[in-house]
Amino acid sequence: MGRVSGSMIPPAELAGLLGPAPAAGTVRPVVLDVRWRLVGPPGRADHDAHRIPGAVFVDLDTELSAGPARPGPGGRHPLPEPAALQEVLRRAGIRDDAGDQLVVAYDDLDGSVAARAWWLLRWAGVAPGRVRVLDGGFAGWQAARLPVAGTAAGAGAPEPEPLPPGDLVVRPGGMPVVDADGAAALARDGVLLDARAAARFRGETEPVDPRAGHVPGARSTPAAANTGPDGRWQPAGTLAERFRAAGVAPGVATGAYCGSGVNACALVLALEESGLTTPDAPAALYPGSWSEWSADPDRPAETGDRPWAARE
Repeated sequence: MGRVSGSMIPPAELAGLLGPAPAAGTVRPVVLDVRWRLVGPPGRADHDAHRIPGAVFVDLDTELSAGPARPGPGGRHPLPEPAALQEVLRRAGIRDDAGDQLVVAYDDLDGSVAARAWWLLRWAGVAPGRVRVLDGGFAGWQAARLPVAGTAAGAGAPEPEPLPPGDLVVRPGGMPVVDADGAAALARDGVLLDARAAARFRGETEPVDPRAGHVPGARSTPAAANTGPDGRWQPAGTLAERFRAAGVAPGVATGAYCGSGVNACALVLALEESGLTTPDAPAALYPGSWSEWSADPDRPAETGDRPWAARE
């Protein structure tokens, strides 16, 4: 079973749309470079050194989030203000009246940061058919020996003319969100997926947030398993099998959270890729995630990995 949602684009297909002789009638995609590191130099340094020609760098911490990064209300990566996000997306050249203009995001990790950009674009009102994530990320682009621009050795591909500023109007609400109370209700009455590593879910370690553990009733489905060793997203059937094992099924209210609302976006995307949710009825995101929940001493924290079915 291959792709279902159409939210992925292979490197070769993107290269064909960006090349010197794209197919007649095609509009050049907007390409967003959202590479990011939890520790170390900012992703901007990677972008300057080597990037897909024509890509525009967008920073997770300051442009795909409201910042500053901290636990508490809104979490470590709160959603950006609509006006601020609109300015960022217009700078990248995204237009409101271009139904055939694709917007493609890439990172160099497991696709989670690119999924955050995908989710925000959808939340902002960009039509599902226009938003893509580069399958395999920048590593996949390089592995395919496609042109690379930048200052690094071997990154000498010419840059295209910058796209003119866009006119996108951000209309929040294109993707469902829940707050802490809504997340608790999903864990109780539906399915709430936890995208963090299993050890963090069990409460064995907590390197970032105030307390260890998970939202009571949540089900562990680490986002890292969305992709294979080569960074490409798993086939739809593989994803569906994993999510069904966690209790996801058509008609069952489903949501996702993680540490700060980034990796959970990858679960929302993977659920669409699996076919268990659809663009018309996507899973909900808890943007504040564990960084918000764990900072509130009145919110309970569950530890261990007792199978969710044992609670039913």
